Amino acid sequence: EGFTVFTERKIKGRMEGEAVRHFTALLRWKELEETVNNVFSPTHPYTKLVPDLIGVDPDDAFSRIPYEKGSTFLWYLEDLVGGAAKFEPFLKAYYTEFAYKSIDTDTFKTYFLQQFASESAVSSIDWDTWLHQPGMPPYKPKFDTTLAEVCWKLAQQWQAWDSSGVCPYNGEEIKTLSPTQVQEFLGTLLIGAELASSKLEKLDMLYGFSKSTNCEILFLWLRLGLKSRWDPAVKSTFAFLRTMGRGKFVRPLYRDLAKWEEKKGDAVAFFMENKNKLMAGLVDGVNKDLGII
Repeated sequence: EGFTVFTERKIKGRMEGEAVRHFTALLRWKELEETVNNVFSPTHPYTKLVPDLIGVDPDDAFSRIPYEKGSTFLWYLEDLVGGAAKFEPFLKAYYTEFAYKSIDTDTFKTYFLQQFASESAVSSIDWDTWLHQPGMPPYKPKFDTTLAEVCWKLAQQWQAWDSSGVCPYNGEEIKTLSPTQVQEFLGTLLIGAELASSKLEKLDMLYGFSKSTNCEILFLWLRLGLKSRWDPAVKSTFAFLRTMGRGKFVRPLYRDLAKWEEKKGDAVAFFMENKNKLMAGLVDGVNKDLGII
């Protein structure tokens, strides 16, 4: 999955520019941090890039780790060997060499070291830390933050605004943002302090987040509302969950509901009524998220 994400973003960079590639990776870095630090823990074995799954239900270990930590490892290797001009030919050769074959991490490592045998820098790779130690990656790419900065600034302005006063916004400020930038705006608000109900109401009135047809945007908006203990978010979350079967959306929302003690009972009742619409593995996961088993 790390190769898939890394290559997909390479293609995105070709089509839309390197700033977009960097921004997309930066957006998902927040998801990696939440998975490592909150969903599991920095010492949890499931945060290893190569976890030991013997005797483990694979659904329990499923997360953003292989996608984002794996992609970050490839970004690190590319930087280490001299950039895209050297790494991309290797990547193409690797895909050609192992197309339609099943391989493991050691096979990749051996092939990589063979292809870059003349690069002295590869001797500095701490393979054990990258592959077999838990936690966040030991390296963070130097992301181009150009597209993110406007999102961060707007989020900071909303966080600082005293909602008892006149609102300085009119809804136009978000119209210049791409859907991905809106996600970064909401994601920045989500990792900040809880927002007052009056502020959430104004955000929704101006930007219409609760009516968004973009699942990624609506998902983050619902999470922000649940974190802030905003009652309208509960009904909207249940409406969203009736239409959604993807674990990346379903489980975080149930986890958020479980943290709201006054609403946990409602969440359990809703889940029991609607779990027949979900895949068995996802049902098992939500059972654990809600403390049912």
